[in-house]
Amino acid sequence: MKSDLKGRLRNTYLPHKKGLMPVYEAVINSIESIEELHQITHRPLNEFQIRIVIDHRIQTAIERDLAQSTPIESFQVIDDGIGFTSENWNSFITLDSDKKIKKGCRGIGRLMWLKAFDSVTVDSNYVEDKLAQRRTFTFDANTEVTETLANTNKIQSNSTTVTLKGFKELYAQATYKTLDGIAKGLLEHCLWYFIRHQGVPIITLEDDEETIDLFKLFEDHMHTSASHESITIKESVFDITHVKVRTTQNLPHSLCYCASGRLVKSEKLADKIPGLYRAISDSEGQFNYMAYLTSDFLDKSVTNERLDFNISEKSEGIFSNKDVSYVDIRKGLLPLIKTFLGASLEAVLDEGKKRVNRFVSEKRPKYRPLMKHMAPEKLLVDPSISDEDLDLLLHRETFEVEESILREGHSLINDVSQYDEYETRLSTYLEKVSDLKQSDLANYVAHRRYVLDLLNFAIKKQSDGKFVREETIHRLIVPMQITSSDIQYRHQNLWLIDERLAFHHFLASDKPLSSNPTTSSTSGKKPDIAALKIFDNPLFFGNQEPHASITVIEIKRPMRNGFAAGGGEETDPILQALGYLRRLRDGASTINGRPIPNADSIPGFIYVLADFSEKLLDCCRLHQLQKTVDGMGFFGYQRDEAYNAYIQVISFDGLIASANERNRAFFDKLGLP
Repeated sequence: MKSDLKGRLRNTYLPHKKGLMPVYEAVINSIESIEELHQITHRPLNEFQIRIVIDHRIQTAIERDLAQSTPIESFQVIDDGIGFTSENWNSFITLDSDKKIKKGCRGIGRLMWLKAFDSVTVDSNYVEDKLAQRRTFTFDANTEVTETLANTNKIQSNSTTVTLKGFKELYAQATYKTLDGIAKGLLEHCLWYFIRHQGVPIITLEDDEETIDLFKLFEDHMHTSASHESITIKESVFDITHVKVRTTQNLPHSLCYCASGRLVKSEKLADKIPGLYRAISDSEGQFNYMAYLTSDFLDKSVTNERLDFNISEKSEGIFSNKDVSYVDIRKGLLPLIKTFLGASLEAVLDEGKKRVNRFVSEKRPKYRPLMKHMAPEKLLVDPSISDEDLDLLLHRETFEVEESILREGHSLINDVSQYDEYETRLSTYLEKVSDLKQSDLANYVAHRRYVLDLLNFAIKKQSDGKFVREETIHRLIVPMQITSSDIQYRHQNLWLIDERLAFHHFLASDKPLSSNPTTSSTSGKKPDIAALKIFDNPLFFGNQEPHASITVIEIKRPMRNGFAAGGGEETDPILQALGYLRRLRDGASTINGRPIPNADSIPGFIYVLADFSEKLLDCCRLHQLQKTVDGMGFFGYQRDEAYNAYIQVISFDGLIASANERNRAFFDKLGLP
């Protein structure tokens, strides 16, 4: 049967980002060539050498200035291995050769060369039958292999040069371009040779500017020793090599699957082993963990292109007891990795637990009652996790707890089989429900702390040197242009002023009096906040007493000074609020249109929120208000029958101090500052 090289190339897969794989494979071939000669001569492997020479394309000065790095034209891989002897030559010109099948080689590595490069030339000096020989040839998709005559007069020692020419643009753009990047990629690809006890030849990379010794790179970044152990998974033996990589690069902790000494694929361990989020530490400093896995099973399962394995993610079907899957491999290896990392891993996990506990204690106490109901493994987090991400995580786990409680409740209702067992289950269920309600309460208290912090910030001079407008304070207390019938009303924080304000029949925020259903006033004026309260049991007050009250709240800009005592509703905030109260009493009724008896005499409550300037103090004196004991407010009663109102003028500092005092016991209980 004949084989079509171009057809084979079309059917050979090589992703663009793997464009350096042919170069790395050429280096592996050189290592194997040296090993073959080593077995004959018994010279130590570290007396042999492999050089990778990188040739950059010739560019004009302008092109060099515009480009971040000079494009690569070709690679030369030079070794002093056994060379292209007759046996190796016959193997090369035979597609799918099985010469090195015991090493896991599939005989198609040279096809990868022509996927990423236009052509390959080989110049090999070797000794065969005690005679110095030389073989040179070219390899490309059009002419396949073309051997040329070679002069053997100048041969002095074994030397083979493989030149990969014409790095194709799509591959060249998608891969490393710097010498350092290429060296590190090569080290990662053939790291197994550096770890194994047999050793490795001297390997250097060079271009016009510098030379990198791969073994020195290994020494700089790897632990001086690697730990080896074996495990049997479904009758297949796997060898795992634990390596601590010490580098300034932020490499991911990885499980690396190898075949025939080559790295084939790797997967990150961060989502498989809690604690491996970033570099971890031991007594010698920080490191990143790499596990290298080798096995006859992997050698047999690797795909032809050595880019993946023919392994199922999970074993299923009639052969599931024998077929090894990735799930089986991880199940066997992950406990070994955790044991190897030991204290280093525990240190990160402990730090993560402290991060969660600190966040819950200081910022989100609402989660505290539910922590014991969350699976501990779900709370193993990266210590550097942001507050936002940690909050989202705990919120998701809270939802899981709520869902579990709901399912458990349905189960209790539907299964009342044995009283003793039912009583125990019910007790456990009620404990979870109690914790959930505590969490809801804690969330509400924490919200109050947050609102107070916002208000405290809002009353201060801002970065532009100005104070916020009254609308900002207004929206913090109650959203503007809404009524208590609107869904946005649930965002109100009337407790800042008085807890009792939350209980009312109807409330309007920044709405014209003419649109208020609890008054007949046709005025277009808009009180900041106006509320009507109807008592549930009017008989409690006696038949002749009023059974409703009206509240008006007026908010002024922090540090405002443009007041004038008795100057009218536009300049006197107390008169302004009293004017709103008088208009609200005009035909006062319920929102259903039922008139309120004695509406003209029901009590009114006035709150004015503003900073005390000298002119505002004049307003308070004019209306004969008394200073509070703490000096942060004024209070009094307007006896005029047109008003019949209790008045409080509260400074913003006084407002915050009073709200803090009323909530202090709750904040202290939750450990909030």
